[in-house]
Order: sequence, then structure tokens, then C-alpha cells
Amino acid sequence: MADNAAVADNAAVTTAVVESVAETKPTEIKRSWGDEAEEEQGVDSKSPTATDINLDSLAIDETKKVHKFLDDPEDSNIKAVTAGDTLYASAKTFDDLNLSPDLLKGLYVEMKFERPSKIQTISLPMILTPPYKHLIAQAHNGSGKTTCFVLGMLSRIDPKASVPQALCICPTRELAIQNMEVLKKMGKYTGITSECAIPMDSTNYIPISKRAPITAQVVIGTPGTINKWVTARKLSMSFLKILVFDEADHMLAESGFKDDSVRIMKAIVRSNPDCQVLLFSATFDDAVRAFVSKIVKELFRGDYNQMFVNKEELSLVSVKQYKVRCPDELTKILVIKDRIFELAQKVGQTIIFVRTRNSASMLHKALTDDGYEVTTIQGALKQEDRDKIVKEFKDGLTQVLISTDLLARGFDQSQVNLVVNFDLPVKHDFPSEPDCEVYLHRVGRAGRFGRKGAVFNLLCDDRDDKIMAKIERHFNMEVPEVTDWRNNVDFEAALKKAGLL
Repeated sequence: MADNAAVADNAAVTTAVVESVAETKPTEIKRSWGDEAEEEQGVDSKSPTATDINLDSLAIDETKKVHKFLDDPEDSNIKAVTAGDTLYASAKTFDDLNLSPDLLKGLYVEMKFERPSKIQTISLPMILTPPYKHLIAQAHNGSGKTTCFVLGMLSRIDPKASVPQALCICPTRELAIQNMEVLKKMGKYTGITSECAIPMDSTNYIPISKRAPITAQVVIGTPGTINKWVTARKLSMSFLKILVFDEADHMLAESGFKDDSVRIMKAIVRSNPDCQVLLFSATFDDAVRAFVSKIVKELFRGDYNQMFVNKEELSLVSVKQYKVRCPDELTKILVIKDRIFELAQKVGQTIIFVRTRNSASMLHKALTDDGYEVTTIQGALKQEDRDKIVKEFKDGLTQVLISTDLLARGFDQSQVNLVVNFDLPVKHDFPSEPDCEVYLHRVGRAGRFGRKGAVFNLLCDDRDDKIMAKIERHFNMEVPEVTDWRNNVDFEAALKKAGLL
């Protein structure tokens, strides 16, 4: 009887904490321009969910790529704040981490890594050293964050237990698939099983009520689908050892993802409050950082460590940024066709970012009508078409990709050296204000893992000038201008300064 009373008391405390967090969470409702056609269509709450996705069909064909070793980014000013008395020794090599031989083989043979990046040197010991503490981590785009949490998940799995032991939640299906590719590659020799929890088209739809409980040891997916699986009692939280949020600021700052993410965390706390939580992102504003710290501290047991990079260090100095003044939208298109495309063939792949789905369609038509080979990805496409476009681009079969901010976060493709901001990113509810975090994520698509890259910002009017000036002030930098949009020599000189020619 005494034990039952203690359990009831603990349950009451957990419920009170959950309700407290729910009441104090931010109420900001934030929309993304990538959602807009010009006008957003309603989301069907009964959208189908994945039961099985053939990752092999979406895997990158390594024969079409040139392998490059993981390079460190430029020197980073990394601040680590540790909790408790645990001492963490930096990992100069992966062998320092006491990993299994199968995991080390995956790192060296499949991933072709030589050593940890600077971010990994600091964060991996904090993730892998018992007692397993939570981690809130902010780090450069392209600094090796994915390796940190994938390695963390794989290292905690008991291969003999056919139950979900690690869960990774991502904001988009593209990022979920990409992370799954990394996990399968890194864990190739471990025998660890995995499943992707992402929305699927109606042709592949099987009602969740008709499928067997999930037995995969690692589950990676989007918050809506994972929440449905948990609600349907098909995804057990009872044996979960590690929970990862990729792009955590996006997951917990925006209304739709935040609600699903908090629901999932509540379900985990009820079943297993000792689960280790890792929250990774390239950006955390002060409000989100405070909320993330609060929810980790109050919902989950144990201390949490922190790792942050100073804001001025997040400007990705390995990527050269330029302004190009264009008198009108037609000139923007001419600059892309006659200047950037001519030179881009010599330096690698290009991503062109636009604000809305209509802008993506307009630019795609303008370029393809003139015979240019480009592909376009945006949220209105069928999911299998989005997967196919991403795969072709990663395989190097297409060189130019037009995208809304769907791919601004987390998209890894080492051959992307050029990013073009056809439209500057602005806040959805305040179009006169730049979205500096989205700008940072866009810039981060070039120069992955510290490699060289260039960004061209196409400015059309005084409004663009003011937005660009605010971005420069935010990052404490001065972006040089390409003097004359008509002059090919000026663009060539810019790419030479970027180290691409």
C-alpha cells in the first residue's frame, strides 16, 4: 500500500510539472513563408502516415559523388556549461570514446571520418559519459551536429532488445530521411534496426490501427507522425533511453511543432522520466533557449549540460557573402542565367532560395523556358516527388535546385558551393524585418563542414536594401557588393575571393 501511495504521489508531481510547463510555454504563433502558395491551404489532420519507407531507394549513390573527409570549420568560440561534478575529457579521436568496434568501423569505413570535428570533440563526451545528462547544444551548420546525436543514439542501443530505445524528431520529412541515411550508414555493422516515421502519400497508406507495434530500435521522424503513433499506442516510450530534437529551436518555438513536441515529451515523462534528452540547433534565440532550458529542467530528471557558439561566430566566415543590386525582377533572373549559371558550372551545385511557392514556380518556368535544367522543391509537391528531387540533387544528377525554406535547415550536400537568395528571408508577420535565423540557415547550405562557399543576395529596391542592412548589423558584418550586375568579370572576381575559382 505504501508503494502504491508513493507511485500516486510521483504521478501527481509529474502531472503538476507538465501542467506548469504547458501553462508557461510561449504563445507565439509563427508561420513560414515557405508555407505560402500565396495563400496557405488547410492541412488535412488525417494525412496518411508511413508504415514502411524504402530508404534504399532514396539513398545517395556514392559512385556519383567524390568522397571528402570531414574538415573542421574555421576556429569556433565554443562555450560549454557543465552541470554537476562529472569531468569530461575532450575526444581527440573517435577511439577515445569507448565505442564498440562495429560503430568505429562504421565511422572509419562507411562515413570515412578521420577525427572528430571541434564541436564533436566537446559534445560527444558530454553525450556518451555516464551518468547520461541532457544536452542543449547550439553549433555551426556543417560542424558535425548530425554525427553527434546519431552516434549518441547508436551507442545507447541494446541490440538484443527489439524495442524502441532511441527517438529523433525532425521538422521536415527531408531532414528525417537524411538523418536516417546517416544512421544506416554509420550503424551498418551494428545490426541495429530503424524505422522512419514520416507522412506518406495515400497510395502507401495503411491505417496506424492496422499495423503491428513498432519494434525498431531507433525511430526517426516528424512530430505529427510520431505523435499519432504514440497516441495510437503503437510506439512505446517505456524503453526509450535517448530523445533527440534536431533543429530544436524550430521544433519548440513554432505553434504546430511545439504542441506536438511537448505532447511527445509528456508521453515520455509518464513512461520513462530518466530518458536522456539532446536538443540540437544552429540557432537558439533567448526566448526559445529559456523555454528549452525550463522544459528540460522541469519535465525530465537530472542535470543538463549546455554548449553554445557566440552569435558573432555564427556568421560562417568560410562562406563569402555578396550583394547584387538589380533594378527589377527580370534583372534578377538575367543575373542568375547570364552570370551565376555561367560560373556555377565550374564550382559545384547551386541552391536558389525563394520566399513563396508561387515564386518558386515562376522562377522555375522562367529558367526552364530558356532551356536551363533546374529542379524545384516546395511543400505543395507530392511527398514521393519531393523525395525523388532531393535524391537526384544529392546524387549530383541535377546541379541547380530552387527551394523555399523547406531545405533551409539541416540539408546536407557537400557539393553545394553556391547559394542565391532570390528573395531575402523576412519574418512572416513583419515583412519589413529580416528573419536572421533563416538567413543563417540558408547561408549554411554552402560551405558545409568548413569548405569554401559563396552567397549572392539579389537586392531589388530600397526595402531589400534596408532588410540587408539589418542582417549585416545583426551579424556585425559588412557584406561587399558586386559592382555591376552586367559585368561577368565582377562575378568571377567574387568567386575567386571565395576560393571557388
